[in-house]
Amino acid sequence: MKKMWRGFTYKSRKLRTVWIPIILPAVVLGVIFFLVTFNNVYTKTYDMERFSTARETIHSPITVVNEQETQRKTREIVQSVEDRYNVSAEITDEQVGYVEEIFDAIDMLEEEASGETGPVPDKEASTVTPPTTREKVLRLKEMLSGEITEVINDGIFYQLVEVDQEIRLKGKELFITALKEVLNSGVRVENLQSAIAEMNQRIKYSALDSSIKEPLNALSEFAVKENSFFDVEKTMEARKQAASRVEPVTIRAGEIIVREGQTITNEVYENLKLVGLLDKDRNIYPVIGLALLIMLVISLIAYEMSLLLKNKALDNGKIAFILLASILVIGIMKVVSLFDTPDGHLYLAVPAAMGVLLAKQLLNERFAIVLSMLYAVLGSIIFNSHIPGSLNMEAGIYFFFTQMAGIIFLINVKDRLAILKAGAGIAAINITVVLLFLFLSFENFAVGEVLSQAGYGIASAFLSAVLTIGLLPFFETGLGILSDAKLLTLANPNQPLLKKILTEAPGTYHHSIMVANLSETACEAIGANGLLARVGAYYHDIGKTVRPHYFIENQLAIKNPHDFITPSQSAEIIISHPYDGADMLKKHKLPKEIIQIAMQHHGTTLLKFFYYKEKESNKIVSEDDFRYPGPRPQTKEAAIICICDSVEAAVRSLKEPTEEKIEEIVASIVTDRMMDGQLNECPITMRELEKIQLTICETLKGIFHSRIQYPLKEAK
Repeated sequence: MKKMWRGFTYKSRKLRTVWIPIILPAVVLGVIFFLVTFNNVYTKTYDMERFSTARETIHSPITVVNEQETQRKTREIVQSVEDRYNVSAEITDEQVGYVEEIFDAIDMLEEEASGETGPVPDKEASTVTPPTTREKVLRLKEMLSGEITEVINDGIFYQLVEVDQEIRLKGKELFITALKEVLNSGVRVENLQSAIAEMNQRIKYSALDSSIKEPLNALSEFAVKENSFFDVEKTMEARKQAASRVEPVTIRAGEIIVREGQTITNEVYENLKLVGLLDKDRNIYPVIGLALLIMLVISLIAYEMSLLLKNKALDNGKIAFILLASILVIGIMKVVSLFDTPDGHLYLAVPAAMGVLLAKQLLNERFAIVLSMLYAVLGSIIFNSHIPGSLNMEAGIYFFFTQMAGIIFLINVKDRLAILKAGAGIAAINITVVLLFLFLSFENFAVGEVLSQAGYGIASAFLSAVLTIGLLPFFETGLGILSDAKLLTLANPNQPLLKKILTEAPGTYHHSIMVANLSETACEAIGANGLLARVGAYYHDIGKTVRPHYFIENQLAIKNPHDFITPSQSAEIIISHPYDGADMLKKHKLPKEIIQIAMQHHGTTLLKFFYYKEKESNKIVSEDDFRYPGPRPQTKEAAIICICDSVEAAVRSLKEPTEEKIEEIVASIVTDRMMDGQLNECPITMRELEKIQLTICETLKGIFHSRIQYPLKEAK
């Protein structure tokens, strides 16, 4: 039971340690994000009746297809499709053949009547009696098909037979040509008479002799016949194609449904109902969607904060920065969006890169990249023109690229001018994205529009750089966050504490410079903060200025004061210097990272010289009295300074520092720190220790390399 209780207590304590620095700030940030973006997704609903008057102009919050109106439109289009008919070529050829048969038969009858083909009955007769018209008609009817003679009146035959052959030939050509055109265009029951009338009109206004026109008009009633019949399959296919070409009737997001003062007609009322402006229950869904999005956003932020906490790089100042920077960036977006219009493109002027420029300097590059993505997503919601369910993808893409440009172009964060250089790079990327949008839109645009939007992009980059430079000291000082720019300021030799070391403990100053060089090189070899290690090494022995002559590097041409006091007194003086230094650093308000290095650079190591000296006269001496009280190094930088501090002092004591001796001393000190447990509380690995040992050796070999001994001048 006790074990279970202890386990529960441990888990509760662990949960509290996570809740306070991570979960609570993430929840606060999520609430703020939700409140800022709430009105961008929430749809206002209305309580109105048909035929009432609209009290305000109402826009559609969503894009939706009006199915009922689309069906009505489709029905009208389908009904307007004409019926499809098949023209029978067989009937056309048949009718033309009948007409040709009539004229060919008459021509043959004429040949017989002229005696060219007929027999001569009486050899003695000098002439042949020609047949009468009646006989010709009777003979013609014998020659023609029954389908013709049963329908055509004999009077038509009489008229055709009596017409001159040349006139009849011209009439035949015109009639057949006209007949083919009329029949090929299709003759249906309902337009049969109009087709006959068309034939008659062509005959009437032709240049034919009047003697042929009347029989041809009469012949039209026989020749023109129904040859076009309704085709069900073609008609259905035509209607189907027409229906497929109907564009859906769509109500676009942002489209005006009704203007202020207009009457709410049935159509308007149905549209309001369709887009959900009369249904209060539908309002909850966009809010749920926004809540889920905010949960994803703060989960990513919380995860990145947990990584910082795991690496012991998260403190209250950085938590406050994450909150303030996020609120500032999102707040600026929200304020600008209040004045933006769909065609205004004011989002181009938002200094969105400011947040990630600060984050890269005060946190790290990874966190800055994550924030750039999250700010871009939130920006696409904020600039959605208050249309629920829509995202302004142009704004989101623009915010992403302008922030990534800031992260990429801010290369040398040790130089404040680097921020202005990064601003120039951001401006170039912003202009490129603006041109990208204009060209992809495939619309005509004026030069003034291009210059205006490009100007917004330049203004965004300029404001991002200026605000970053202006806010950086505030976050560094007000929140106690240590940046590279701050470290560079502290590394200035004119800094009062560094001057104090130089003037009061010059040997310690030289020792600190050497430790700084070794520590920075070793930190950079394993990816730690080399600049922090350098500056921390500058100040790590500031406590020695309290009693500088009790430290051997400052004992120049004087006797060693430790020769006149007991080993325990010497140990007390030596052991106090890290904590004296920490008090001095706190008094001068130096960053806590520098203070911690000063306190931890000896860890809980043993003052072996004075311990064994005391043991010579006191056999029951306690080892704890000769150990530094700690704490042990908590960071990689503090651990490296701890090693380099001892290495520099040991190598400096060598009379002839060879490469073998240097490697032996470095290896022994690293092993001793490991065996003594001094590195147990810092996140340093064995592989990193190997790199540190190798780097320190290489650096020391470069410092203590062998020199050519120049010959002395001979005495004259």
